[in-house]
Amino acid sequence: MTSLDAWLTLTAAPGVGPRTCARLIAHFGSPDAVVAARAGALAELGLRPDAVTAIKQPNRDWLGAVLAWAAQPDAYILARDDPRYPPLLAEIPDPPILLYVRGDPHLLAEPQVAIVGSRNPTPTGREITRDFASRLAAGGLVITSGLATGIDGAAHAGALKNGKTIAVLGTGPDQVYPACHRDLARQIAEQGALVSEFAPGEGPRASNFPRRNRIISGLSLGVLVTEAALRSGSLITARQAGEQGREVFAVPGSIRNSLARGCHALIRDGAHLVEDPAEVLAELSPLLRRAMADVVVDGRSDVVGVGRGAAGKDLDPDYQRLLAALGFDPVAPDVLIRETGLPAEAVSSMLLVLELEGHVSSGAGGCYCRVRE
Repeated sequence: MTSLDAWLTLTAAPGVGPRTCARLIAHFGSPDAVVAARAGALAELGLRPDAVTAIKQPNRDWLGAVLAWAAQPDAYILARDDPRYPPLLAEIPDPPILLYVRGDPHLLAEPQVAIVGSRNPTPTGREITRDFASRLAAGGLVITSGLATGIDGAAHAGALKNGKTIAVLGTGPDQVYPACHRDLARQIAEQGALVSEFAPGEGPRASNFPRRNRIISGLSLGVLVTEAALRSGSLITARQAGEQGREVFAVPGSIRNSLARGCHALIRDGAHLVEDPAEVLAELSPLLRRAMADVVVDGRSDVVGVGRGAAGKDLDPDYQRLLAALGFDPVAPDVLIRETGLPAEAVSSMLLVLELEGHVSSGAGGCYCRVRE
């Protein structure tokens, strides 16, 4: 049995979730060693009899079907020991054992912000969501959401206008739920990534979606709620984000809009009130700087949207215009926005790249200045 077969066997065993799997691997040393262990040794660690049977006598037909799915050109299975497994997700208390991916698996490690909200938003909520997603994607962030109707769909569609998006599924990677998002899912697979912890063939179950939500927040630097009722799955995602140490943002709304009450509750509980995408970028800038530094260290600076054309001596015209507006004395970003005419979110992300490349330095009060060469 190969390692991937062993990983798949563990995920198929009833009652063996992420934490039990981690405990078994810590005890035996590897997934291969777990499946090779004596049935009695597995039972001694508290595994149910049906789980022991599933590990010792795996369903070969099921394994073959899953491996056949993974043999497709744009299909991937990332185990916890795969170098492409997203490091931020690996930090949460119960990271998925396996991730099934359609599209670009490297995108899962890119800096992301999640956007979630109501399945039945107002037209204003949809418009705000598309605008935030489009502008944050233009600023270099991957937009992550759950492919649900309403806010999720608006977030994916807005992101695809200017950048990349990831849809985290509550089904297997070969299923699209809801069916009305079939075309959107195809576009995401072509220009971004579909990801799930559920194996091919798994349909939508109510219990799957709370599990999906922890992945949405776990992949992201922060979670933005644009419109949500007081009792909403989006608030669960926001709560999980807080528990995972992620930033939480909420867009305020009218006191007469019931779908603003969830956002107002989050703000009362400490979420960042945001009215413009630039505020999200500004708040995430320290985390973005570290994430982008990791990408450059890994030798993949070209995959960060805001970094294209910014590395080395050959800066593109927008970067040159921004540098020209900077002096050797500290300048506030709003002054640079006014002088260059560049969008606020673009200036924020470009400053991060220029600092990373050693062209500028940040100082007190969020100001920037050029570095003497």
